[in-house]
Amino acid sequence: MPKVLCLIGLVLSILVFLLFTLDLVFGLSGLSAMAPFQAVSAVTDILAILASAGLIYASWTTYREQK
Repeated sequence: MPKVLCLIGLVLSILVFLLFTLDLVFGLSGLSAMAPFQAVSAVTDILAILASAGLIYASWTTYREQK
């Protein structure tokens, strides 16, 4: 069960990472109409990317430690 929870956390954090990365990239390139969150705040995008990257790292290292 702990491995499944680690994988769920990993998958969800990858999805959050991709969503906010796309929002930031589209917002900075001038295509804010295509951005998932309409590129409202670049600071929020960057903080969410950093938080999800931290969760990706934590989930991956915890998954590798599970036997």
